[in-house]
Amino acid sequence: MLSIRKIGVIGRTYRHLNRYRQILTVFFKYGFGDLVDLLKIDQYIEIGLQMISRHRRERLERMTRAERVRLAMEELGPTYVKLGQVLSTRPDLIPVDFIHELAKLQDEVPPFPFEDVHRIITRELGDAPDALFKHFDESPQASASIGQVHRAVLKDGDQVAVKVQRPGIRKTIEVDLEIMLHLATLMERHIEEIAFYRPIKIVEEFAKTLERELDYTFESSHMERMAGHLLSDMTVYVPKVYRELTTPKVLTAEFIDGIKISETKQLEDAGLDRREITRRGAHILLRQVFEIGFFHGDPHPGNIFVLPENVICLLDFGMVGSVDRQTREDFVELVDAVVHRHEARTAQVLLKLTTWDEKPDMRSFEKDVADFMGRHLYRPLEEINFGRLLQHLLELASQNRLIIPPDIFLMMKTLAAVEGVARMLDPTFDIFATAAPFVKQVKIARFHPERLTDDFLRLSTELLEFLQQFPTELLDITRQMRQQKFALPVELKGLTAMLETHDQSSNRVSFAIIIAGLIIGSSIIVVANIPPLFYGISLIGIIVFITGAVMGLWLLVAIIKKGRL
Repeated sequence: MLSIRKIGVIGRTYRHLNRYRQILTVFFKYGFGDLVDLLKIDQYIEIGLQMISRHRRERLERMTRAERVRLAMEELGPTYVKLGQVLSTRPDLIPVDFIHELAKLQDEVPPFPFEDVHRIITRELGDAPDALFKHFDESPQASASIGQVHRAVLKDGDQVAVKVQRPGIRKTIEVDLEIMLHLATLMERHIEEIAFYRPIKIVEEFAKTLERELDYTFESSHMERMAGHLLSDMTVYVPKVYRELTTPKVLTAEFIDGIKISETKQLEDAGLDRREITRRGAHILLRQVFEIGFFHGDPHPGNIFVLPENVICLLDFGMVGSVDRQTREDFVELVDAVVHRHEARTAQVLLKLTTWDEKPDMRSFEKDVADFMGRHLYRPLEEINFGRLLQHLLELASQNRLIIPPDIFLMMKTLAAVEGVARMLDPTFDIFATAAPFVKQVKIARFHPERLTDDFLRLSTELLEFLQQFPTELLDITRQMRQQKFALPVELKGLTAMLETHDQSSNRVSFAIIIAGLIIGSSIIVVANIPPLFYGISLIGIIVFITGAVMGLWLLVAIIKKGRL
């Protein structure tokens, strides 16, 4: 696990004094000297401040604050670049205007020497590269902040890509995280506007994310899981993972010799069909989101290759998303409400998909939703840009103090990325039309007999558990009242009426138990496929269920007539 020690004393701060000096130099360079003053950090690192000339700071007035933060992060190195990339997917943690800017962060750094690669592979895999591989290319194919990729050939001739973690990167990250936590603590203490975004929580969440990224076995598991989901789909390919040559610091996977999806000229020269590639790529990623609920979280052009016969190959599974069935159904409900321009319904579903500390005023919120829909939707669907729609949806949520959960935002961001890549290949691409069959499938699935049976069984079980526990809990309350452990002030007016109400309640509970028994029984009969069958469903089960449903409806009507639910 990553070690993050809270820095609250001068001794610990001086331990990282050089790194503090670097960070402060960048802060001043990009116009954040006022932030340093507010943090009162000079009492901790006076020596560092003495080495910085404020008069030499660059004037960056024409840049936005978000742009300056991005440039500062790029200059501060790998940990801060990763922080920015992670934050660009977290509208629940940072202001909306920073989301788009931080997504531009580049993760490109000079490669590290092959001597380090040789040492790490030998330590992690138990033998030198020349003993494990028939050939190992000393020059990396790509280099990033966490690791770099080398091409190699196994003894059996298989072409592989070997990702090797950068030496000392864990220690570098731990030092930066310690400093980040210290700065976050000072921000929460001294700067009210920043404290609202809970910077300490941001650092702690970031540490968890980095811990997973520093362990390549997570990425290998994601690849295998996705390959399992897409095994029957011949239009998509996920590289094979070589588990015996994979550790937390080394990942060995099948080498893919394809064409980047953004290389349109090469695609045409190879005789590949751009429109078919667009259709397949969009279909694959939409299926992941709406059908599987487990999806590639970073489908930019560099992570999508095209193989012969227009086969789509997905690379780099360091970032994935996961959404449960209920969330997918709620999101589909949102899409349906938006497409059909139901403003009130859109507002209601948005509240279901988000969290908030205080529920917004519904009249004002519905007006904001109406303005949002008027801005984007009163035009042909093919002309709607999903990326811009997402940006303004974030602004809408922010204005009303609504927080979009990370996985839901990542899902929406993935859909926006799909649209961007698709329109690069085919300007006529319509994401709404392409997603329509998946949306319809999710809506229909809610009413499938098997799904209904599962739901009824679950609800019936919960109801039965409640009915079983209720008498015991009621008895316990009565016993506590007798023992005078608590008392309730009660004023009896009309004992006869109370007894009649009690009698009615008892009858309703008894009736509800009978209805629950009928529903549970019908569900068991349906699952067991007891003949005679009607369209593959037990006719007896249908009859028993309808009987229970009618009785339940009658009971509901009786309760409503009394004016009490």
